[in-house]
Amino acid sequence: MVTEIKLGLCNPPEPIYLYVKNAELGGESYLWYHYDIDRDKTIPVTQRALTGYLSELRLTTKEFKGKDNIKLDIVVSADELYVIRTGVETNFAKSFLLAASLIQDFSKPLIIVANAGDENTVFCNLYDAASKTKIYREWSRDLDWATIIRDIQICLGGNSSTTPSTPKLSVVPQPVHPQDLRIKNIRTLLDYPLDLIREWLQFQDVDRPSQLHITKINELVKTMCLAWAADKCDYPNHAESSYQNLVVDAVAKGADELTAINRWMQQLQAVKTGAV
Repeated sequence: MVTEIKLGLCNPPEPIYLYVKNAELGGESYLWYHYDIDRDKTIPVTQRALTGYLSELRLTTKEFKGKDNIKLDIVVSADELYVIRTGVETNFAKSFLLAASLIQDFSKPLIIVANAGDENTVFCNLYDAASKTKIYREWSRDLDWATIIRDIQICLGGNSSTTPSTPKLSVVPQPVHPQDLRIKNIRTLLDYPLDLIREWLQFQDVDRPSQLHITKINELVKTMCLAWAADKCDYPNHAESSYQNLVVDAVAKGADELTAINRWMQQLQAVKTGAV
């Protein structure tokens, strides 16, 4: 594919991530969305289809509930570079893989369509962009999804002069975002329930702390700390004021946050037991 290079001011050449979800926001239904980290905002994508060239298919590991959660990244070259990210076990991923497994020539553009199913599920339909013909393969319980992914990856790499004799699934480990690691470490220190963090994030319409503005992350840290201290103080205001003095103010002066929280916890426990 040859594209014209437009000269002048432009946005950085970063991919646009589309996340698959059957949901509603502000009375507006959508089946996928992208997330603006800078504005801490979920942006529904009302268009149900994306036309472009499938350029890459990869598996990406993301941590969820302390375990590696594998996502399918469908990389599409169009007016911009798009990455459709969905769980590898989702109906969307499997219906996409079924159709894509029938394609032998990925040099032609495709239309990827998000279709709503029952109970908030989302399926994928695939079309030949030139003929508008739907590409369909019958569902079977005996399908080997790992082999299907591998075979598609081989076809996508077919434009190169050589093809690896023993191709493997391209699992791309992702570095942990500092803010995700921050919340994980504090949660572990406080022994705060992971489910409560997940619920809190869902209420903010995100799925990980790094998608939040720093003020919201600080709010989450404070929420966890004060929840831990709920039964440690006879006067509720004491926990919050001591948190401000021993944690927030200390960190502002350069103290390590985990160390400051740990000292704050020790002081509250000492007061509770009458040691201070």
